[in-house]
Amino acid sequence: MKRFGYNILLRILLLVFTITAGCWCWWNDYQLMAVLVVPVLLAQVFSLYHYLNRVNRKLTLFLEAIRYEDFSIRFSADNKLGKSFSALNHQFNEVLEAFRQTRAEREANLKYIDTIIQHISIGILSFGSDGKIELINPAAFRLMGIYRLRYLDELKHAHPKLAELLQDLPAGQKALYATQNGQQLSIHAASVRLQGRFVKLISLQNIHAELQQKELEAWQNLTKILRHEIMNSVTPIVSLIGTMQEIVEHDIPMNTSQTEAMDDLKEALVTIESRSKGIMNFVNAYRDYTTLPKPQFTSINLKQLINTISNLLQPEMKAAGISYRAHVSPDNIMVHADAAQLQMVLINLIKNAMDALEHTGEPWISVKGSMGNASQIIIEITDNGPGIETEAMEKIFIPFFTTKKKGSGIGLSLSQQIIQMHGGQLKVSSPPGKGTTFFVLLNN
Repeated sequence: MKRFGYNILLRILLLVFTITAGCWCWWNDYQLMAVLVVPVLLAQVFSLYHYLNRVNRKLTLFLEAIRYEDFSIRFSADNKLGKSFSALNHQFNEVLEAFRQTRAEREANLKYIDTIIQHISIGILSFGSDGKIELINPAAFRLMGIYRLRYLDELKHAHPKLAELLQDLPAGQKALYATQNGQQLSIHAASVRLQGRFVKLISLQNIHAELQQKELEAWQNLTKILRHEIMNSVTPIVSLIGTMQEIVEHDIPMNTSQTEAMDDLKEALVTIESRSKGIMNFVNAYRDYTTLPKPQFTSINLKQLINTISNLLQPEMKAAGISYRAHVSPDNIMVHADAAQLQMVLINLIKNAMDALEHTGEPWISVKGSMGNASQIIIEITDNGPGIETEAMEKIFIPFFTTKKKGSGIGLSLSQQIIQMHGGQLKVSSPPGKGTTFFVLLNN
């Protein structure tokens, strides 16, 4: 500050000298000289004022740069006025640089967070009190089955009850919503205060697979218990029947009067033995449902897999008078799956379609493989049979349930379990009287 102080002192001394000279000229009747001193005096006053306000202007410029986030300004024009000005300029530049780095870090963090939001599988959307959408990610569009959303009310076309649910759901609460395509959405609401206003943040997650997994585990546990209890009860009966048959054959003496009674007893024992073994065989059929091995994933060409199945089943379909066609597009679709298990599922679904066509005129079955959205592989098995009754639609994947006279009720539930273990879904569509289509959905 020394140079700055010397400059101020020098300017004040010059100002005092000029005033003194002007007064001396006036008192000694040198009016012309006194008049000429006035412009010099005004120039010195203006120079002093401008010099003193240089720091104020610098400070004003610095604060305006912070206010409008213009961190490109550099202070260095008056470094020659002394070390104090140079140090002040340096500090100003340091502060602006710190602000610039802070803004860059903030923008980088926002971009990073936005990238995460755009790529996570959980749907995220936020809206204000007027229902205007402020943030929404692709996962939310995908889960709700829409491609654009500006206001919450626009949801009423695709989801009549969802808009009202999102508006009324209190912060910190959860809710479940079933979409028309069979998804179960878990909805969680939160509220954030931004610049004096409240914004509601909604997260959407499809828990259909988790619910199916829990249901599967419950049926498996029930099946294990039933199988264990039934086998524990039937096995001793079968063993006891064998013992009784030996007693009847070898230990009881035969005479003419008892022949008819003994024949009836033998027949009864054979019938009991047959039914008991039938029960044991029936129960053992569910062993696969509870002990299915984990899939051994490999890359499989879908067209080759379907061609193999077609060659295996076509003779049987031809004998039954069923027209069959299979089509995979494109030809190079590769599936990451267990070949044996996926083949088992497709064979079971095609055989079910064949059974459904027993009383159908001009029966046909179609198998189609294609690529869906987001690299999803879709396999469709369609028949023109009578379809599935409405009452049975909700039960067809339940173990033990069957509409066939000779069915065990294990095929569809086992197929669903296999597809779930592959991270996919098994769905069905069967409008009354318009045939049935099973959809095998696999994520590639």
